[in-house]
Amino acid sequence: MKKLFCNALTTFFLIGLLFPLSLSAQKSLNGAGASFPYPVYQTWAYKYYKENKIKINYQSIGSGGGIRQVTSRTVDFGASDAPLEPEAVEENKLLQFPAIIGGVVPAINIEGIEKGELKLSGELLASIFLGDIKKWNDKRIASLNKGIKLPDAEITVVHRADGSGTTAIFSSYLSAVSDKWRKEVGSGKALNWKTGIGGKGNEGVANYIKRLDNSIGYVEYAYVTQNNLNYIRLKNKSGNFVEPSFESFKEAASKVSWDINKHFYNYIIDVEGENSWPIVGASFILLPREKKDMNKNVVKFYDWAFKNGDKLAMQLDYVPLPDNLKEMIRKYWKKYDLID
Repeated sequence: MKKLFCNALTTFFLIGLLFPLSLSAQKSLNGAGASFPYPVYQTWAYKYYKENKIKINYQSIGSGGGIRQVTSRTVDFGASDAPLEPEAVEENKLLQFPAIIGGVVPAINIEGIEKGELKLSGELLASIFLGDIKKWNDKRIASLNKGIKLPDAEITVVHRADGSGTTAIFSSYLSAVSDKWRKEVGSGKALNWKTGIGGKGNEGVANYIKRLDNSIGYVEYAYVTQNNLNYIRLKNKSGNFVEPSFESFKEAASKVSWDINKHFYNYIIDVEGENSWPIVGASFILLPREKKDMNKNVVKFYDWAFKNGDKLAMQLDYVPLPDNLKEMIRKYWKKYDLID
């Protein structure tokens, strides 16, 4: 049902993208960037239009594209799952705040393995994406999964082909748990991958995983649920193997602190917590600082979402921002004279 609803919304917003000039600036806002939050942003935008007759046209082009477009001032707002460091926000004369929280999930396609049945540690996950572990029945995987029949099959790694905040979150996690990954690959929106094939957007990676037997990739959790993908249990910092879920993302998100003076720069990676999912991230909105009138309209939309969009977000398996963080963001907006 979620998939059908999102397909309908996609059609609605593609129409909006084809005819943006038919509306005044006050009736249409254009954004671009991360595919990570696309399902929830389009759902919020659909509801916002019904209530306020203001169209939010959001293009899912990846975090790298969103940063480029807002930096070049070709969109009203950009979105990125890889937050800009405070110095970069200042240098590019931008504003930055988080809008939603979600989990990045390793998804698999292995015949005979049930959802959440396969267990992996961060070190094993890094070894798979480094190409050091090449088969599913490798003894290192088998030792963690006794009693599960693993195929003697080559692993197909699927990663992002575009500049991606989801990749930045995922690679930051692998850098935190694997010295070899940190030294040989590192973290960032675009990487020199050791192995695998690339898909464009979370959508592209999810489609490859669905089509390719014995594959593994990483996507935002909403794409797992919408595409009915299999997923792993992952060992967290407390040593527990946890499943991706709203509750495990929320627990992880509750463990971090935020700083207005650093434009909310933060990653939610491998944090403490008995049931915390270790790969969680916020998706951030970027505004061109000088466009105060337009920014006020964008802020109105996100303030509406903070007040009215939590239930919609949770239905899509995203974690709404905690109330205290929303209040911090409103203070940030007031600091730059974007709300009363």
